[in-house]
Amino acid sequence: MSERHSEVATPLTAMASAWTRFAETAVKGATAANRAAFSAFTVDGYADAYAPSDDDPEAVREGSVPSLAYEELDWAFERTVDAPSDITVGDTVSFEKQIDEDDVRAFARASGDTNRLHLDDEFAAETRFGGRIAHGTLVSGLISAALARLPGLTIYLGQDLEFQGPVKIGDRVSATVEVLEDLGNNQYRLSTVIHDESSDKPVVDGEAVVLIDELPEN
Repeated sequence: MSERHSEVATPLTAMASAWTRFAETAVKGATAANRAAFSAFTVDGYADAYAPSDDDPEAVREGSVPSLAYEELDWAFERTVDAPSDITVGDTVSFEKQIDEDDVRAFARASGDTNRLHLDDEFAAETRFGGRIAHGTLVSGLISAALARLPGLTIYLGQDLEFQGPVKIGDRVSATVEVLEDLGNNQYRLSTVIHDESSDKPVVDGEAVVLIDELPEN
């Protein structure tokens, strides 16, 4: 049985205009602070702050595209377009990573969702899943990671999701977003699909509406 989750189903002109104004204000207000903050961080600084639990700083590197602050070496992504002005229907971005124990426990603490289904082996073994699974919202977050790798500054306007299957701890999953429609004013409707690479089955399906701005100048 699938679970339906809908935040915003369709873009509205008024909402998009409001978001545009908000984004412009937020970007202008945050740019100076971001410049100061990022100037204090080298790639090594990001490694110190965000390295995996093995404390290997070589596991983290500088972002390979301007929209990314940093990346981990076992993450993978591909995209078919490199400039916001070139985005067109059919363009895709995919992002892939393993959902591991550290991810699940960090998400539980950050979100406050400490459901034993995600954290307690003995408890989860007695459920329909037969063991612990990752939070659905953690898994769907890979869509946001894929969107972050579109050229430009991507701002969510809406997301419609259907959860089609569980993801176990340790599974490798991939999110693919594809441009379905150019809505004008730098807004796009996209398909958003996540696959469990272990089984090659879709686990999340849906659509998103985004606004893509130019990146702030460094």
